[in-house]
Amino acid sequence: MSNLGAEILQKQSVRLRFTVRQVDNFKHIFCNPREMLPHFKRDFLSWRDWLSCQKNQKAEAMSRIISALALLLALAACGGGYNSPPRDLDNACSIVTERPKYLRAFQDTERRWGVPIHVQMATIHQESRFIGNARTPQKYTLGVIPMGRVSSAYGYGQALDGTWEDYKKDTGRRRARRDKIEDATDFMGWYMTRSFQRNGIPLTDARNQYLAYHEGHAGYARGTWKSKAWLVDVSQRVAARAQLYQGQLARCRYR
Repeated sequence: MSNLGAEILQKQSVRLRFTVRQVDNFKHIFCNPREMLPHFKRDFLSWRDWLSCQKNQKAEAMSRIISALALLLALAACGGGYNSPPRDLDNACSIVTERPKYLRAFQDTERRWGVPIHVQMATIHQESRFIGNARTPQKYTLGVIPMGRVSSAYGYGQALDGTWEDYKKDTGRRRARRDKIEDATDFMGWYMTRSFQRNGIPLTDARNQYLAYHEGHAGYARGTWKSKAWLVDVSQRVAARAQLYQGQLARCRYR
C-alpha cells in the first residue's frame, strides 16, 4: 500500500474512533439543534437516537404539565369548598354521608355555639343549596348592561361583606372564608347566638332565626319582615325543612 493510501486510512480510523468515543457524551447537545457545536453534526447520531431524544423531551414536558395540574387541583381542594350541591338535598343522612366534612363542621358549630345541626342545614339549604361559591344574580340596566351583583352575599351562608368582616374581627378568625363549610357554619353559629342575645330568639327556632338572619338584628326588631309575605313564606319552609332534617338525622343516628 502506498504511503498516501496508508495516511488516508489512518486519518479515517482516527476520525471514526473520535466519533464513537464522543457521541455518547454529546447526545444531549444534538437534542436541541440551537446548542450544536459547529464542528459536530447531527449525522453523528442515528435517527433512532435523535428521535429518542425528542420523545424524552416531550415526555418530560408532559410530566411537568401533569404535575402542575395535580398541584392546582390539590390547592383547590385544600382552599375552597364544593362548587356543586350534594346529590340528594332532601335527605340529611345522604348529605352528611356523601360529605363527611359537612357533618364535622355542623357538629363543631353545635358544640361551640349551641345551634342544632338541623337548623344549620336548613338555613344553608335555603341560602345556597350547599353550593360553596354561590353568589347573588347580576343586575342589568336596559336588560343587557351588567351593573354588578344584587348584593355582596357569597358562599354557603350568603354572608354580606360587612357582616363577614364583623364576624372575623369578633372571633379572631382572620383567615375565615365564606366558601369553606367550617367557616360558614361557624359564622352561622356566631350570628344566631347574637340573634338569641339581641332578639331573644331560641337557637332551636329555625323560622325566626332565619327571619333575623335575612333582615338583620335591627330589622327583625323593627318587624320589617311582617310586611314581606314572601319572606314569611320562605321562613316557614326553612322551619319545615329543619324539622324534616331533624327526624332524618335521628333515624340515621347522626345525632
